[in-house]
Amino acid sequence: MKIQHQVIISIGSNQGERLENIENSIKMVHQEIGTVIRVSKLYETPSWGFESDAFYNCALLVHTCKAAEEVLQGIFKVEEKLGRIRNSGEGYQARTIDVDIISFDEEIIETENLIVPHPRMQDRKFVLLPMKDLKTDFVHPILNKNISELINHCQDDSECKIVSDLKSPIAKYTFDRFNYIAIEGNIGAGKTTLTHKIAEDFNAKTVLEGFADNPFLPKFYKDQARYAFPLEMSFLADRYQQLSHDLAQFDLFKDFIVADYHIFKSLIFAKVTLGEDEYRLYKTLFDIIYKEMKKPDLYVYLYQNTERLLENIKRRGRSYEQEIPAEYLDKINRGYLDYIKSQTDLNVLIIDVSEKDFVKNQEDYLAILEEIQSNAFLSH
Repeated sequence: MKIQHQVIISIGSNQGERLENIENSIKMVHQEIGTVIRVSKLYETPSWGFESDAFYNCALLVHTCKAAEEVLQGIFKVEEKLGRIRNSGEGYQARTIDVDIISFDEEIIETENLIVPHPRMQDRKFVLLPMKDLKTDFVHPILNKNISELINHCQDDSECKIVSDLKSPIAKYTFDRFNYIAIEGNIGAGKTTLTHKIAEDFNAKTVLEGFADNPFLPKFYKDQARYAFPLEMSFLADRYQQLSHDLAQFDLFKDFIVADYHIFKSLIFAKVTLGEDEYRLYKTLFDIIYKEMKKPDLYVYLYQNTERLLENIKRRGRSYEQEIPAEYLDKINRGYLDYIKSQTDLNVLIIDVSEKDFVKNQEDYLAILEEIQSNAFLSH
């Protein structure tokens, strides 16, 4: 399940410090619109459609949760900050910066403000050649041609020469120092969403908890005392089987794995939901299982205050979660924090996301990546 859109953006500049304009626009797209996954080489090309100085051009592959219109509005802001104000009748002319959406997934979009794929992309080598550098599997949804085919059929005979390489902002993150990251959090903290985003951006394998089909979960929320023990036992069995199976599919020395849970969450929830005698029996069984489990290189706990958790739970609309009391979420939070304090052999990173929205706000997402990056640096 992909939660982000794949967007290809073209950037050009032929006024002022062209390289600086290009680099600043890449940085701003990454900070405000979406994660810049790949950047093409920098090309110099003659002005197209008018007489002027040569352009510097490049293309970006961007992952974003924003809709196409939101990406367009973000582009307008980037251009404005870099000194360009668009107007409807400007036509071909020199400019400090020109940022265009070339493709949005493989959708066909036609609105008053936006046409995607870009209607003239197939006619312009300064768009197609940088796109080829991105090494995507893009196929034009109207022309039904891939990038190589579009280049072969392009009638543009302009000279487009490579000037230099450009750095992708994502290259600064050295997550390859970790093989296995577990992202944890309370109900509604966003751990699965963050797992998906990091996996998509860093080409990681995912291990996702399969909880929706647990037959005891809806019953538990209606009658906790009766269904707590069978619920926790079924969760423990499912998590053990799934983690053992999924981790066995990967090379724990070569693959980068991101999971949206860790087996220890079973003990945290059981301590909250079970009576004293049941918990003692449960922990005996858990300790046997826990010794066999692979420990993550980094354990990330997303702390979210209870008010925001309740808002998130209500927003995602799972019927059996709608009556979860605040007191229960408070106990789970305390259980996690108590567990974290007791762990001396686990690399733990607590990230407070109470004031963050890492889906809608790109800067919040990058702040989380920076915290993980800092841990990677300190751990080695």
